Amino acid sequence: MNNNTSSNRKAVPEARAALDQFKYEVAGEIGVPLKQGYNGDLTSAQNGSVGGYMVKKMIEAQERQMAGSSGYKPGN
Repeated sequence: MNNNTSSNRKAVPEARAALDQFKYEVAGEIGVPLKQGYNGDLTSAQNGSVGGYMVKKMIEAQERQMAGSSGYKPGN
């Protein structure tokens, strides 16, 4: 494994600000007191719930987009 790569590297670096904003919105929706800066007082469960809910919402958005696309058929 190349030690110079990061698993947290953004595939689209230009999306960083939007993803950060999304993270804070999701945290607010699920009641996690996430703040800018240090969040070491949060539990791993709280942090994990933010990430998990972000993924859930992104998948739902992609599914809605795919359902509205003309001609897309899963498996094609």
